[in-house]
Amino acid sequence: MHSDPKLTERLRLAADKSPFTERIMFGGVAFFLNGNMCVGIYHDSLVLRIGEEQAAKALKKTHVRPMDITGKPMRGWVFVAPPGCKTKRQLDNWVAIAINFAMTLPAKKKPATGRKKKK
Repeated sequence: MHSDPKLTERLRLAADKSPFTERIMFGGVAFFLNGNMCVGIYHDSLVLRIGEEQAAKALKKTHVRPMDITGKPMRGWVFVAPPGCKTKRQLDNWVAIAINFAMTLPAKKKPATGRKKKK
């Protein structure tokens, strides 16, 4: 299943002011900051990488659950169901939390192209 197109467009607008790169992951859209995944969409839910401390706080809120695609929840990541990011204010707030966490991570180097230099 692909990402919810309406949520995808809303997320693109919310992410517009940040230096994100966009890629397809988990069958949906994901936004990266300095090479680190920050925020995305899985089916109809918002995916956030917010760190363990913020995730513990977020999980106390309605419409937030652990990110679990494989049967093993990912620490520091959460899903936010559609009612939890329905308004622009809610979505902007979640994106800001994810950006703040992503800014604490070391930048990743660009992936190798897979080509080796000939000697």
